[in-house]
Amino acid sequence: MVLSKTVSESDISVHSTFASRYVRASLPRYRMPENSIPKEAAYQIINDELMLDGNPRLNLASFVTTWMEPECDKLIMAAINKNYVDMDEYPVTTELQNRCVNMIAHLFNAPLGESETAVGVGTVGSSEAIMLAGLAFKRIWQNKRKAEGKPFDKPNIVTGANVQVCWEKFARYFEVELREVKLRDGYYVMDPEKAVEMVDENTICVAAILGSTLNGEFEDVKLLNDLLEVKNAETGWGTPIHVDAASGGFIAPFLYPELEWDFRLPWVKSINVSGHKYGLVYAGIGWCIWRNKEDLPEELIFHINYLGADQPTFTLNFSKGSSQVIAQYYQLIRHGFEGYRNIMENCHENAMVLKEGLEKTGRFNIVSKDEGVPLVAFSLKDRSRHDEFEISDMLRRFGWIVPAYTMPPDAQHVTVLRVVIREEFSRTLAERLVLDIEKVMYQLDALPSRLPPPPPPAPLVRKKSELETQRSVTEAWKKFVLAKKTNGIC
Repeated sequence: MVLSKTVSESDISVHSTFASRYVRASLPRYRMPENSIPKEAAYQIINDELMLDGNPRLNLASFVTTWMEPECDKLIMAAINKNYVDMDEYPVTTELQNRCVNMIAHLFNAPLGESETAVGVGTVGSSEAIMLAGLAFKRIWQNKRKAEGKPFDKPNIVTGANVQVCWEKFARYFEVELREVKLRDGYYVMDPEKAVEMVDENTICVAAILGSTLNGEFEDVKLLNDLLEVKNAETGWGTPIHVDAASGGFIAPFLYPELEWDFRLPWVKSINVSGHKYGLVYAGIGWCIWRNKEDLPEELIFHINYLGADQPTFTLNFSKGSSQVIAQYYQLIRHGFEGYRNIMENCHENAMVLKEGLEKTGRFNIVSKDEGVPLVAFSLKDRSRHDEFEISDMLRRFGWIVPAYTMPPDAQHVTVLRVVIREEFSRTLAERLVLDIEKVMYQLDALPSRLPPPPPPAPLVRKKSELETQRSVTEAWKKFVLAKKTNGIC
């Protein structure tokens, strides 16, 4: 939710040029109008304002899918009036959701028997999925502490400082201490060794990120699992792992199938993934998958029957559209494993084209890794006259939306530009972006520096010799004694 605010007190009306053939009076901006207007006018007024939004295809800040095939668009529109939560009225939609959960669980190597059903749920996005996973960990930890007769009022969770803001929300909303492993220059993900050092008997889980928002890098979940294996054996705490695979969950299985990060590791108990990122669906769909039924407490699941038959539900939201669930199922069966692998390989290749183009300019350091989410994060080699924020600002003149941001503590002195490579970002666009960045750099070189000049160097102070020090002390004492005599004091 975005908190609303008015633009200005004087700008209180919405005006339209083309809609004036239908309406002559302006509309109030922040109050419902008294009278109806023709549907054509309402459409045109809104369409005119939306023209000022950025082009989604050129929004390189976002991981979220901005293009789908027309056939899937048709399915989305056909299901847009279906309420996802009404399982009795829309049993086929519920079945499609269950199929998606099981497909994703198998993709993440959940230990399922031949006829066993996966444990998982569709969510609005990874933010809701993380809240649900966190609540499950908190409740399991509380129940264990109660059974042992120990305090259960100070839970904590260990993450890296590079986590997405939804983890901070979970900690604040559900009263869990957030322990963050600080970053350092050149290492912009959570250090597993430092993370395990922070774990204590009150830790409900360690959250690992498969695809950091900052630079796309995968954290070493395998090392984290092995370190926790040792610590859990020593302490008996049984501290589990949650993998936030919002960005990387639909990448790693196809590009790096040998990488161990998922349910192949015994201490990984739940995983979230964003269907609306590299799951290739428009915004509004995420998934949370649990290792088995024991990892999702039954007491968190509600059973309702006022929409028809008994319906189990574990969500923070209630009513929501069915379109994104259906779109996810379309993408999974449309592309299959082969199709997803081809798309992810293409994204990775285009990221390498962009990376190599930026390196050839000689102006940038590449901060991202070749293995990870297909994106390119880079920073200026020379920041003496201009910075990354100016580049970001000037690229908007060419239509590109490229974010600039500072790293979290303790690497906040590093500023980065980031380009996310999605399915619809072609090699041609990558080459075009490099050319436009070169134009921006040329223009910046011709402009005066906006940055404050560096402070002048401190004057060099020559160290006194031992003899000079003795003489200065003697002179000081002489002045002190003479001053006393002058004042008439013996």
